[in-house]
Amino acid sequence: MRLMNLSGRLQIALQDKVIDVADASGGRFEADPQAVYDRWDEFVEWSSSLPADLAWEPQAGDVGAPVPRPRQIFAVGLNYGEHASESGFDRPDNPVIFTKFVSSITGPETTVELPAGSVDWEVELVVVLGRGGRNIDSAEAWDHVAGVTVGQDLSERVRQHSGPAPQFNLGKSHAGFSPTGPTLVTVDELDDRDDLVLGAEINGETVQAGRTSQLIFPVPVLIESLSRTVELYPGDIIFTGTPAGVGAGRTPPRYLTAGDVLRSFVTGVGELEQTFVDSIDSAPARNRAELSNQGS
Repeated sequence: MRLMNLSGRLQIALQDKVIDVADASGGRFEADPQAVYDRWDEFVEWSSSLPADLAWEPQAGDVGAPVPRPRQIFAVGLNYGEHASESGFDRPDNPVIFTKFVSSITGPETTVELPAGSVDWEVELVVVLGRGGRNIDSAEAWDHVAGVTVGQDLSERVRQHSGPAPQFNLGKSHAGFSPTGPTLVTVDELDDRDDLVLGAEINGETVQAGRTSQLIFPVPVLIESLSRTVELYPGDIIFTGTPAGVGAGRTPPRYLTAGDVLRSFVTGVGELEQTFVDSIDSAPARNRAELSNQGS
């Protein structure tokens, strides 16, 4: 099953058609895409018996994030060996966890204003929880997963590493810095949930390529580790880490600039596309008046 957020309404996607969940269920389930995760098991049971003739062509509208307002966002650093090396670190002994703030979440096709600093790319598999809990055993962890989607952990490196202590959370939470989508794909749709191909391109040039089988800490281990400390809730999301090829790991470093188009994908799941533009604050001084006039 594939779920999508179309103009703020939860839809089941069937190739080129959709089922509006609130309408098809007679109001049993809300239109709000976030609400379904609190009733995930009930929803899966209901959706398994839907007749195919309920589908119709998608209405015009914006595709939003499949999980627009998670209670908790977890992100994992240095979770691919080659990415740890390019970042100047040894392979970690335990998951390296930080967070991204919910206001940074957007849908799959967006225009992102570049803040001052150095903005980097990080394609990631994003896991969405359908069941929560504490002390979840890794052997049962996939049973707690509603599905997966594609994510970009966009990162402003200057802010991220500034001050007496790193500012990962802020450096990775500017507006538009957590695009996800286009759909949530349930695990049963995947040929091999532990070995998915992911990658990123800038202006058609491949900059990242990897497989989730290369994760140092696979999805079940991440869920077990997190749940030992915090309570996990339905609808929480986990950015599982990025493979090698980020801009900060290059010689010389390379960062996103105005006009760049970033395409990120997970094979069998979907793709994102972000176009980057200067903001008034980040543009060179000679261009700020022109940008201001464009927005008036």
